[in-house]
Amino acid sequence: MDEPASGDVAPEPAFLLRRPRGRGDFVLLCDHASNHVPTALDRLGLPPSALARHIALDIGAGEITEILSEMLDAPAIFSATSRLVIDCNRHPGAADLIPESSDGTPIPGNRGLSAAARTGRIERWFTPYHDAVERILTARAAQDRQPPTVLSIHSMAATMAGRRRPWQIALSSHHDRRLAEPMLAALRRPGDVEVGDNQPYDLDPAVDFTIPYHAMRRDWPYLQVEFRQDEVADPAGRKNWARRFAAALSEALGRPILC
Repeated sequence: MDEPASGDVAPEPAFLLRRPRGRGDFVLLCDHASNHVPTALDRLGLPPSALARHIALDIGAGEITEILSEMLDAPAIFSATSRLVIDCNRHPGAADLIPESSDGTPIPGNRGLSAAARTGRIERWFTPYHDAVERILTARAAQDRQPPTVLSIHSMAATMAGRRRPWQIALSSHHDRRLAEPMLAALRRPGDVEVGDNQPYDLDPAVDFTIPYHAMRRDWPYLQVEFRQDEVADPAGRKNWARRFAAALSEALGRPILC
């Protein structure tokens, strides 16, 4: 299947950028911030109810990223299209880059895409987002200062495949434990939170794209965080977890970080 022509519709952004000149010690990335489907793709053949689910976006992740960006005076880059259009945390050649189904839901508009249509989505939505991340990181690297810590903000469904996830927050770090170990300790210290350590997701360079490409290859400090979606479903929950996460960062790094 080929993609429909967009005609004269006003261009839709591939990414959003907040605080590009932020002076804090972090750069925030949000691969799955939006459930937006470009007009030309006609909701991928899905009802609005499907696009409101976790299959279309990481619920609450974009809002938490915005809160943290303000708290930390950190640049933040958000993908502006749904993960169902293209998953910006997958390798360009991955089979699930443009999923034909997600958590048991078929995605009609992704079935039978031609090679040209697939390439077109990569060029239109995936590449501009990652180019924007690279511009911010390259600019930071050119400054005479320590490299920033790259934080990739996600959220996870409370249940998956019929199984309840006990973790209210989870950290994915793969084998680099420089930040993961002190962050796990800081989050667990109050004793009232179940924290996942590379659960339910390890940060696998063979699967994940964003942190391996932008942070691991530079040997910069990083962390990928998953907030459980029922914990961040409303503004109060998002503010609470953003503050709690920022406080743990400050404790883990041993210095004040709030701006």
